[in-house]
Amino acid sequence: MKVAAIQMNSGADKSANLDQARGLIEDVVAKEKPDWICLPEVFDHMGGDRAQKRAAAETLPGGPAYKLMSGLARTHGVFIHAGSILEKIEGEERLGNTTVAFDRDGAEVARYRKIHMFDITAPDGAQYNESASYKPGDAIATYDCEGVTVGCSICYDLRFPNLFQALADRGAEMIALPAAFTLQTGKDHWEVLIRARAIETEAYFCASAQTGTHMQGNEPRATWGHSMIVDPWGHVTARASDGVGWTAGRVDIERVKKVRAMIPVAKHKKTLS
Repeated sequence: MKVAAIQMNSGADKSANLDQARGLIEDVVAKEKPDWICLPEVFDHMGGDRAQKRAAAETLPGGPAYKLMSGLARTHGVFIHAGSILEKIEGEERLGNTTVAFDRDGAEVARYRKIHMFDITAPDGAQYNESASYKPGDAIATYDCEGVTVGCSICYDLRFPNLFQALADRGAEMIALPAAFTLQTGKDHWEVLIRARAIETEAYFCASAQTGTHMQGNEPRATWGHSMIVDPWGHVTARASDGVGWTAGRVDIERVKKVRAMIPVAKHKKTLS
């Protein structure tokens, strides 16, 4: 299966973000003809203030980002793992940070709301408080992509191995990781954590990242980028260069089976009290 990871520099202009996403998808389809494409976290709207976020959010199913991704999947006959979209939640002031995946016919096949909220103080002193703006999800999600079981995760989820063990237990052979990792944490932790999670779960990882700078209110925030595809042995098999673009590679389920047969960690797992 041919897969592609899209790397974007989204901002607070939703229309421009959707145009950017459309152009990158059409470019990778023309040049690589992938079966499956992953977009970054909050590809539809990043930064701005709370009012701008709420105005950009969509009631799912529906809305410009949702309809665009469904339409592109159908037009090009490709699975699209639509990174994450800002989702309006009925009766809730906070938004959902929500993945929606579409099959080749443009039908929704999975929806996942980010579970772990990024409430931290970065090394440069910048405060991140996602739980003030976003309501966390409480359920894991997987879906079938023509014989490949895909597990869903988003960005900060990466630091919580129990989520990925749960996805592996659910049969995930490839895990999608749309992200907007900060520059400060990304340069030290991004690749290390992705490779570790791939080795632990013995699954492929397709990590699609935001890159470059955006404005959070009046404050510039920088993201790390470095979208990549990692195999079940922990090897980086494809990597995006700096800047907006994409990378593509192959997922071989026989490789997953071989690694899991060599080191059968799932069989060796113990329940600890």
